[in-house]
Amino acid sequence: MSELKEAIDLMVHEKGISQELVLDTIRQTLLATYKNKYKTDENAVVTFAEDLSSVELASKKKVVSDEDFEDDVLEIPLSEALELSEEAEIGDELLISIDPKTFNRGQVQTGKQRAQSQIREIQKDELLSEFRGKVGEIINGYVQTIREEGDMMIDLGKTSGYLPKKNQSPKEVYQKGDRIRCYVESVKPDEKNDKNIKVLLSRVHEDFIKKLFYINVPELVAKNPGLEIVKIVREPGYRTKVAVWPKKSDVDAVGTCVGLKGTRIQTIMKEIDDERIDVVKWDPNPLEYIANALSPAKVSRIFVTDYDKKSAVAIVEPSQLSLAIGKQGLNVRLVNRMCDWMVDVKTQEDFENMPMFAEARAAADAVFTDIPLDVDSTEYASEDGISLSDYLDADLAKRLAGHDILYVEDFIEYSEEDLKALGDISDEEIAYINETIKKNVDIVENEVESEDSEDFVCPNCGHPIRVGMTECPNCHVGISFEEE
Repeated sequence: MSELKEAIDLMVHEKGISQELVLDTIRQTLLATYKNKYKTDENAVVTFAEDLSSVELASKKKVVSDEDFEDDVLEIPLSEALELSEEAEIGDELLISIDPKTFNRGQVQTGKQRAQSQIREIQKDELLSEFRGKVGEIINGYVQTIREEGDMMIDLGKTSGYLPKKNQSPKEVYQKGDRIRCYVESVKPDEKNDKNIKVLLSRVHEDFIKKLFYINVPELVAKNPGLEIVKIVREPGYRTKVAVWPKKSDVDAVGTCVGLKGTRIQTIMKEIDDERIDVVKWDPNPLEYIANALSPAKVSRIFVTDYDKKSAVAIVEPSQLSLAIGKQGLNVRLVNRMCDWMVDVKTQEDFENMPMFAEARAAADAVFTDIPLDVDSTEYASEDGISLSDYLDADLAKRLAGHDILYVEDFIEYSEEDLKALGDISDEEIAYINETIKKNVDIVENEVESEDSEDFVCPNCGHPIRVGMTECPNCHVGISFEEE
């Protein structure tokens, strides 16, 4: 193997540069050397042997008559051309090989410097391209150095990553040489050193948890996944809550993520130093979502204190109070972030001592809505209305919830044209919803408001009912009053 071929292979394997770029670098180096001597490289030609065993630098010159010869860089007189080729004629172009020994030391040094600079730029560009493709992914590395302030440099092989103290879990401890997995948060040129790139790493990012789930729960990344992660909130080192939604009615989203006997969730927790992870079911009904999010505590009832301001009180048994609130209020803080509601947790006794409880008793639902929860089922009896999620599949209920259509009363206020205009509800689904409501809910039309408005009777059992009721107090069939 020739020395040139060995040098090319060495740069390809040790520097991680493609062969094409190595050849281009050599070409540019020779051109720079040529230009440094002749003040131009427009007629310089670099040619590599097919097996890369050699490289030749030549000067392309035009044959002119001896009388017209003026430029010894771009031209060659006919008399000299004939010595090189007996067939040479005026107007021909000849390639004249350049002996590298004709270059002085300064010219060669200029070419080398240009080559070194170009190699560094090529390496940086290739690293930028490679690691930008890893943004949003988990990458393996080794702790290289730990600074006094706690920031760490991570050996990633071809370059180093930066893991600042703020991006580290407060309970995790690493030593130099330890293997570590990190989330690639960003990649950009290093502002302090333009020869390097800066790879910013994190172990506290919510998407770090999401990627761990993707690695350990293959159903999340299947071709047609039956579940998806809706939201993740985290207090690094202490607790994480993950809301998952079953895209198919027959999928147990929580059970799939937890795994048989908790094997999947335990693997993920082990990666983050046994940080607690609660996997809860997302629900389009915000109140049911709140109840799920307060897991592992069991919720008895939820009272909405201000729907516009999204504030509510969750009622739990005394034995569940500390579990629902969490250490130093951590659990309920995470619930507030996850559900985007302000949730207060009380026992029934504490709640009854609140001023709003007395007001609620006196003014019925004028102040807030009382939603009792059966902790063993997903059904709600809501005085806001009859929840569509009790009768429709999760996907359809979610799309309706996206348009603030949570209850039967919300749905029947829309005309068929308005429903079609929503864009993501098909004609068949509209017909299906109407048929479902017809089968399960009796709509009582309130044509005239009068003092006799309380004289309605349940169309199912004949029991007296009043305007505003959502179910018969006797047979519990769902009812709704429609105004013209």
